[in-house]
Amino acid sequence: MSWDRMIRFFGRNPFPIKRKKENPIMHDIVALTQDLIRFKTMHSNPDEIRSCAQFIGDYLKSFGADYTLLESNGVPSVLTLPKSGYTPIVLMSHIDVVDAPDDLFEPKQKGGKLYGRGALDDKYAVALSLVLFKTHFEALRKQGKIQAEMPFGVLITGDEEVGGSNGVQHALKQFKADFAIALDGGGLNNIVVKEKGIFRLKLIGRGKAAHGSTPWLGDNAVENLMADYGRIRGFFEPSELGYDAEDHWRRTLNLGMIQAGKSINQVPDYAEAQLDIRFTEHDDMDRIFKQMKKRIRGELVLVSKAPLFYAGESPYLDLLLKVAEGATTGTEHGASDARYLSDHGIPGVVWGADGDRSHHAADEHIGIDSVLRLYDLLNEYLNRSVALGK
Repeated sequence: MSWDRMIRFFGRNPFPIKRKKENPIMHDIVALTQDLIRFKTMHSNPDEIRSCAQFIGDYLKSFGADYTLLESNGVPSVLTLPKSGYTPIVLMSHIDVVDAPDDLFEPKQKGGKLYGRGALDDKYAVALSLVLFKTHFEALRKQGKIQAEMPFGVLITGDEEVGGSNGVQHALKQFKADFAIALDGGGLNNIVVKEKGIFRLKLIGRGKAAHGSTPWLGDNAVENLMADYGRIRGFFEPSELGYDAEDHWRRTLNLGMIQAGKSINQVPDYAEAQLDIRFTEHDDMDRIFKQMKKRIRGELVLVSKAPLFYAGESPYLDLLLKVAEGATTGTEHGASDARYLSDHGIPGVVWGADGDRSHHAADEHIGIDSVLRLYDLLNEYLNRSVALGK
């Protein structure tokens, strides 16, 4: 019997394909993440960052949640808490992204992954936090309870990619928390408890201008700068560390930018380089900075610095390790907004879903199943955390 005749005989397909029923929570998180990705929230486009923050505010308003739209130097943050000025746990994430071409702001799903700028860093976390907040909020409302009885709050900022000084650093002055989870790193099985600190330096080389055909009459600033860079580089050799470093957990140096010269046929009299240093708890960077300045012939200027992040001890961390069974604590070489927590006496961790470390890449993506798994773990954790506050 042919396939067509079989269908006519039975009146339907006798062997229907059984489709997996879509999880409604996962549908909501993916759909919201896609909406967020479509906002081109680059720092070259501040209006989009503000529009995205307002979109998030409207989402919270749609189910009756109270929230505050903070602003510092034009950078918006969205903060929703159980009650004014306090939350037991705060979930942190951010909407700003690094620059990307227009096509990366059109989300795509393929092979169980969601692609797009910010899919991993960090808009999936924004969506997850909002859906999780809505779920708990509506469950409380059904019990006749109010927002003040929520076990957690949510902080979403707009400047993590450029340092976080107007986002998390500003927002943390507005409230107190017992514990924080920055959903911006790690992985399902890697709860980050330490991140390297940052020193950003400017190295300046000076010289004497001359015509390119008579270089002996000048003094090449680029060559002077590179000689000084070699001297600074010595501070990052393994023999100079003074401690054993496993898995690259040591201070590192990256020469990120050089600017010099105005014409190819002129000996440059000025050159500068931007240096990115990441350091660990073993490094006294203020002392090392002074030593580097003494060793070079040019100038070395401190542009900015950010502290090392350390999780600290907390019963909330102990509970998280119990709930996320199989996960271990680890370190990250990069930095996140978690570095501001210690200034406010808030212990915390950096955690997140799995995305094959595709942050900032052309194929940036998040594993959809891992997002659902993270949601389930956080949901259980937040439900169980209520007992800690009693």
